[in-house]
Amino acid sequence: MTRLLLSLLSLTLIYALTLGSFDPWDLLVGAVVSAAVLLQYRRFLFGGWPRPLTGLGGRLVAFVPFAWATVRDITVGTWYVTLVVLHLRPLVRPGIVAVPMEERTPDGVVVTGLAVTLSPGSVLLDLDWERRLMLFHLIDASDPEAVRAAYHDFYYRLQRKVFP
Repeated sequence: MTRLLLSLLSLTLIYALTLGSFDPWDLLVGAVVSAAVLLQYRRFLFGGWPRPLTGLGGRLVAFVPFAWATVRDITVGTWYVTLVVLHLRPLVRPGIVAVPMEERTPDGVVVTGLAVTLSPGSVLLDLDWERRLMLFHLIDASDPEAVRAAYHDFYYRLQRKVFP
């Protein structure tokens, strides 16, 4: 039930932010539209009715360092790409790196792909579910083992506590 209410509140908030209005009538319309979307697409979003959301408090606490590390990666990636674009740093070896999914859930794989893709200089290209690999294109793929180790460390230190 918590997952459903959290989804309903999130969609209603997005609706209100899109309108730029927090008028009670707009919030009511947003809640009705959000409820209709959740009801219509519940199989796609939740695989049927939503499962209970366990450990929400711990996940919220663990989200802060996860979000901070993601923002830091975005900042570092932006700086690196800026230096390459301005020819202040050479473009060493762009390429594709295969990163194992390891024990990530499907949601965890999506969050990893999103967190990595938010940082300039890296983008998720493909998910190979049969071989359980994520393929990333990186502006600097000169050391694929270091990239795999960094993504492994990020997942086990920060992401797994929030999005397994």
